[in-house]
Amino acid sequence: MKLNIRKTIISMEEIRHEGGAEVDPPLQIGTIAIVISNPYASRYEADPTPFMKALKPLGRKLAERLADALGGPGKIEAYGKGAIVGEAGELEHGAIWHEPGGWGMKEALGGSKAIVPSNKVVGAVGTRLMVPLAHVNAAYVRSHFSSAEIGIHDAPRSHEIVFGLAMSTGGRIHARLGGLSVADIKGEDGLR
Repeated sequence: MKLNIRKTIISMEEIRHEGGAEVDPPLQIGTIAIVISNPYASRYEADPTPFMKALKPLGRKLAERLADALGGPGKIEAYGKGAIVGEAGELEHGAIWHEPGGWGMKEALGGSKAIVPSNKVVGAVGTRLMVPLAHVNAAYVRSHFSSAEIGIHDAPRSHEIVFGLAMSTGGRIHARLGGLSVADIKGEDGLR
């Protein structure tokens, strides 16, 4: 299956403080999103797995590109993924991104253990989506529960999908509400 990608957008932010002391280095959060034609727009497809399989190499490539923009795979501590499906599509078309986006990030980061959190929505042009973030190796690390926004001013058009990935170099600045600390991660099961 040939992929028809209209554009790719990378967004980076640096957060130096959240009202408390300034941190050095600043927390970095990045997103990468593609705008791609939805081959199943305006029709029901019983087996959408060919599109999912075709996206797998792209998921890895986008994950590598985003990790490199944030300083390399070793700098990434949290991740998430998301999709915004144009109005002629269905929510299941966004779910197609689970495997290509999730496994793509895990592979690009050297085999992280934790599930990649995600969000998806069907929306109009300009729809914004908050992508949940969680620690790459231990889902119980509360300090890394956060979010990153994806959205593109001219997408998705009705026959398109925006697929996005998000990564950060750490947890929330000044996190202080308990839970498993990064120093206590065992990294055995993706939870602790």
